[in-house]
Amino acid sequence: MSMHNPNESSKALQKAAAKSLKHERKDLKPGGLRTWWSDRSRFQQWMVLLVPVVLAFLLPVINPPFITTEPGNDFAITCFNMAVYALVALGLNVVVGMAGLLDMGYIGFFAVGSYVAALWTSSDSTMIHIPYLWTLPLAMVVTMVFGIALGIPTLRLRGDYLAIVTLGFGEIIRILATILPPLKGQSGFQNIGAPPGSIDGQPIFFTTNGLPWYWLTLVIIIIVTILLGNLERSRVGRAWIAIREDEDAAETMGVPTFKFKLAAFATGAALGGLSGALMAGQVGFVNNQKFDVQTSVLFLAAVVLGGQGSKLGAIVGGAIVAYVPMRFTEIANYKFLIFGIVLVVLMLFRPQGLISIRAKLLTFGSRIRRFVRKDQDGSPSRAGRRSSIEPGAEEA
Repeated sequence: MSMHNPNESSKALQKAAAKSLKHERKDLKPGGLRTWWSDRSRFQQWMVLLVPVVLAFLLPVINPPFITTEPGNDFAITCFNMAVYALVALGLNVVVGMAGLLDMGYIGFFAVGSYVAALWTSSDSTMIHIPYLWTLPLAMVVTMVFGIALGIPTLRLRGDYLAIVTLGFGEIIRILATILPPLKGQSGFQNIGAPPGSIDGQPIFFTTNGLPWYWLTLVIIIIVTILLGNLERSRVGRAWIAIREDEDAAETMGVPTFKFKLAAFATGAALGGLSGALMAGQVGFVNNQKFDVQTSVLFLAAVVLGGQGSKLGAIVGGAIVAYVPMRFTEIANYKFLIFGIVLVVLMLFRPQGLISIRAKLLTFGSRIRRFVRKDQDGSPSRAGRRSSIEPGAEEA
């Protein structure tokens, strides 16, 4: 009769435990850049992001020859237009990408913000004048009021019906700008204000110098992106995502869908008004010809192109939509045809957009994954604990 060796049994059990642990780690390690990014701490993420942010600030100064829009268009002004479109796309992404509401009349909020800046700073306006920087929060508040006023009677609608109503809102704003005498129709407002500051007697912010306007808009984009990220990980953001995925299911689970849809509409409207005020200040002129349906479609195309629900995708999509017509001026008249073809191809081969998002636990998701992996690396698994107990029991 052969004797059973406890050491051999212990080695066999440890080998089995190691093999089981290896499979567990493999399951916990999906790989990929997105997973690597999610596993970084907040400080590490900020350090990585610092490089592209610095490059973004230096972009108009470097003026790379392979992407410059000169001599046709000033590159600093092109960068400013890209930044404004990116800010617009961030606002529309809250409505379309996060909450799943199809808004075809976003140009209306953009127009309201532009007229707020014009009415309170232009020399052609008879209203009380205030410093230009004050008009930025004022434009956000006014457009939020417009957004709530539009959302209360219309957000009971869904899908195509909501799209038609919002499209009508955009047209109503443009028509009101045409027929109301205080808004001056096609003649518009000139000499719109700008932020203060001068160097050697020359103002820092003026219409032909796009660099300070670009830097100001870029700072605003960074602040807005941080705030939207925190909002996305909050109860409000989770409610928006639940509404986007299945509104009926969200309402069944107790989510007050109307309240959160109204909050998304108001948030998106505020960012649209802020973008319009920035554009009005840089251009220095506002009239009723700049707020047509085609521009509203371009705003929506920027969100779809970049990736609905993705903040980085919205920024990239807005920048592309603004950059291409100014870079290739000979095809600028065909921009709607080009973007239409691009969107059709995108829907066929990559419907999630250039930078997609994936459904995951938004709050503490990366912390949970790091904790699980640290626990697997630092403490024995169940199989490992069994291997350390069972041999001792046999020896006893």
